[in-house]
Amino acid sequence: MKWKAEIIVHKNENRIAIYFDNTPALNQRIKQLEGVKWSQTLKVWHVPDNHGYRQKFKIESTPLKMLSDDRLKRIMAFKHLLQSKRYSESTIKTYAEALKTFLHFFVEKPIEQIDNKDIIHFNNAYILKNELSAAYQNQVVNAIKLFFKTIENRAMDVSLVHRPRREHRLPNVLSKEEVKMILESLTNIKHKAMLSLIYSCGLRRSELLNLRPQDIDSKRNLILIRQAKGKKDRIVPLSEKILILLRNYYKTYQPITWLFEGQIKDTPYDERSLASVLKRAVEKTTINKPVTLHWLRHSYATHILEAGTDLRYIQELLGHKSSKTTEIYTHVSTKNIQNIKSPFDDLDIQ
Repeated sequence: MKWKAEIIVHKNENRIAIYFDNTPALNQRIKQLEGVKWSQTLKVWHVPDNHGYRQKFKIESTPLKMLSDDRLKRIMAFKHLLQSKRYSESTIKTYAEALKTFLHFFVEKPIEQIDNKDIIHFNNAYILKNELSAAYQNQVVNAIKLFFKTIENRAMDVSLVHRPRREHRLPNVLSKEEVKMILESLTNIKHKAMLSLIYSCGLRRSELLNLRPQDIDSKRNLILIRQAKGKKDRIVPLSEKILILLRNYYKTYQPITWLFEGQIKDTPYDERSLASVLKRAVEKTTINKPVTLHWLRHSYATHILEAGTDLRYIQELLGHKSSKTTEIYTHVSTKNIQNIKSPFDDLDIQ
């Protein structure tokens, strides 16, 4: 097992971050450690900083300094600013955690003395050294830039920091047969209704969990998606089959505030629980792929494109701000690609 471990400060608490070769077997071993947590921001598993784990991962017992009250107050002021500007909760959390990490890296240096060179040094000595993602690198730079501009009233020239090239990855798409296998493996009507709705309407996870019963317009066969990504409302068509499934679900569970509620009435269904529902459903099939909830949204977009739906309508249905985002589905659609004849077929090879 190739791994390395180091002390980090996460949410103003000392933790031990564990970096290792990402394989299913090693992931399973790490998950069994007591007190282990996954940081979505840092993309790393981390455990409590205690004597046992320091010995286990061969870390010298050198205490780390915590953030001062003054720095915590400035971070809180930054969070309040983002809230007043109506940033999403996920963005506020990501930016605040990124800023905490940055300010702790320079815990010995007064904030007033931090300059552009320090940002470049942090980029090289922390982000690149620990092989953190390009997405995280951009989030940190954006957070630092906004913090110094708004809270510290001085501009940082982040153009001096080398930004990673934007990755162009194709979306992961399931076949209709694979989607059918997943949905048919579900016996719980609530679970089936949730995953079916994501696929049939191309919803994001947060959009599904924020639905309320009154957002379902059964007379016009529409769903109103309120204040989705970009603070935009939109409507999506609702199929007759899904409407029947939703009616049966509603009679069984009778949700009050949220269309899909958790075990406690009047509370929304948990995001992690929904991901677990999909994981268990996939395990019941013969599909050997790391399927996520977003794969269902990608599959919806690709399948309606292959059925002849115009890209402009797909852009509206998915709530994409730019048509360029929607155009990526043309690269995974097999409708036209499969009709291309290989020149190998013309070779008379015995």
